[in-house]
Amino acid sequence: MTASEQKVAVVTGAAKGIGLASCERLAAAGFAVVMVDLDAGELQEAAAALTVAGHTVMVSAGDVSSFAGVQAQWAEILARFGRVDALVNNAGIAQPKALLEITEEEFDRTISINLKGYFNWCKAVAQTMIDQQYGRIVNISSVSANTGAAPSAVSKFAYCAAKAGVLGLTRGLAKELAPHVTVNAICPGSIMTALTEKLIMSNRAMIESSIPMGRIGTPLDVAVVVEFLITVEPSFITGEIIDVDGGQWVN
Repeated sequence: MTASEQKVAVVTGAAKGIGLASCERLAAAGFAVVMVDLDAGELQEAAAALTVAGHTVMVSAGDVSSFAGVQAQWAEILARFGRVDALVNNAGIAQPKALLEITEEEFDRTISINLKGYFNWCKAVAQTMIDQQYGRIVNISSVSANTGAAPSAVSKFAYCAAKAGVLGLTRGLAKELAPHVTVNAICPGSIMTALTEKLIMSNRAMIESSIPMGRIGTPLDVAVVVEFLITVEPSFITGEIIDVDGGQWVN
């Protein structure tokens, strides 16, 4: 496969956790991977192992909440690769404050990163995907979009609101961008990441007892579903929301 034929995937929040695991799976599947994150140092460190393994990797540091910044990042990506086949919207922040504690600025920042950031990247790649008549978008939401924040959850209502917005964004864009571009969402449950580890470990027995599969999830558990939604051909799946929670929130 030549460089011009190699498929390209953009992954936000790529320096660790679900984002990094998704990059690893997609790179192994033959994609050139564009790793997007805020911290340039963490990003370079995360990309190093993939580069050493011989995968095609581009790093792009920036704030997903900045519309102008994302447009500039996208221009650089397009200049290098000339195409995009997949977008994984994953970048996000926790928001542990309850309604009576949170400030307006904190609420706005939560929405700006966890929801507007997804819009910014969808807006950036959509025209190219439409012109190609091919694209796969996967948005990482959360089971808390449907359940609200459990007592053991890292984040409270503002995070839930943003992640619920991601589901509306997904369903709406699935219809707007069809038939050649699919848009789906994944709702992870209790997943062990740097963001959640402290709280999970302090409540591990209780959390595991509430999960029918009897264990805490890993970033790989989510990444394999990301890979499936992006690589399965032919795909007749769009506008779908897939829970990856070990059965914890079966309804």
